[in-house]
Amino acid sequence: MIKIKKIDHVAVCVADVDDAMAKYKQVLGLEPTVRETVASQKTEAVLLPIGETAVELISPRGNEGLEKFLAKRGPGLHHIALEVEGIEAALAFLKGLGVPLVDETPRRGARGHKVAFLHPKATGGLLVELVEPDDAAHAVGE
Repeated sequence: MIKIKKIDHVAVCVADVDDAMAKYKQVLGLEPTVRETVASQKTEAVLLPIGETAVELISPRGNEGLEKFLAKRGPGLHHIALEVEGIEAALAFLKGLGVPLVDETPRRGARGHKVAFLHPKATGGLLVELVEPDDAAHAVGE
């Protein structure tokens, strides 16, 4: 069984993070709290907190998957991220069910969190990221 705690973030793929941040601030009043380049994923990420969750703007910095996404679909919803308790156990459970996974073991993502993606085939076309924070210091908006 998987213990889902909350939606951690909704990720929006954009070509230009600065332009997107300005639009989200102007239209929705959202202010960024975390901006980082995730070298291992060749991605730039900006977190715009909303209560206990956030919108995460992601832009490719050499990430071919995100570049293809933008070329094919343009900017827009890329994935939702669910905070889970015990990401390794969740992945083992899903693998045991035969759920298609992009990542069979977690890797380091934005904010130092452990992350792993389910294949979109598993959810009818939506890319889902499982996230497990290392500690409370990495909570959304902190």
